[in-house]
Amino acid sequence: MIRALLLAAVPAITAQDMQGLLRFVACPVYRDTDAGRKSGCWLVSDPASGIRYDVTAAPTKPDWNHAVLIEGKVAAAAGNPCGGTVLEPARVSVLEDGCTRHMLRAEGYKGRKFALPERNVRPLYQPRKHPEKPFLEGRFTIPFDYRSSFVSYQIADYYLDATINYALDVQPARIEIAGVAQTAAETVSGVRLTEPAALARTRAEVVRQALILRGIAPARIRVVGALPGPFVPAAFDGLPWPVARRVDIRIRPD
Repeated sequence: MIRALLLAAVPAITAQDMQGLLRFVACPVYRDTDAGRKSGCWLVSDPASGIRYDVTAAPTKPDWNHAVLIEGKVAAAAGNPCGGTVLEPARVSVLEDGCTRHMLRAEGYKGRKFALPERNVRPLYQPRKHPEKPFLEGRFTIPFDYRSSFVSYQIADYYLDATINYALDVQPARIEIAGVAQTAAETVSGVRLTEPAALARTRAEVVRQALILRGIAPARIRVVGALPGPFVPAAFDGLPWPVARRVDIRIRPD
């Protein structure tokens, strides 16, 4: 896992890569499927096209009291388990704007059988592979939702856990952390989107505190304005927009 998360080149986004990519703001709808799931499906309709999309695969789930920012890609062959075109990968960011709760009956849709996501933090007691000497410089990237510094379950926590484990394995080490915020204003579905510059520092501090809580000496950690070189793209699944909402970490063994 460590090798996969170390520094990698960032591929350029081409016109072909943009095909199937979607970004819009909408109110979520919950479908109460009849597959015996603990929770059903999350659906959203693109206000520009009226097409309904299934975002159940997103690591962050919608809050049906609030509008959501949807960023995703149409899945090549995912069927129609919930009554909408499947977006996978997908990112969901909960916004402040309110929505009226709306739920659909199952209407014959079975939903999905539960499967443990690949990006799932393993228990501390479970054995893991440690890096071998000579230790390499480690580069890690942690993604965040729009206007959030919360470490999201089964995505941000996965990359944060890998970062902490590597830092513990190669001690002593010098660690640099740089937060990034989406400060360039954009309009999506008529909604103006931008993040305060201070959010970059807040995100970096969240990661710093997590390292300290796991046993890294505070004197070994430094928050910096930016880090040179490319970030690690694996955390974004080829989606271009979440790249502007991240924390980059460089771990340099002594």
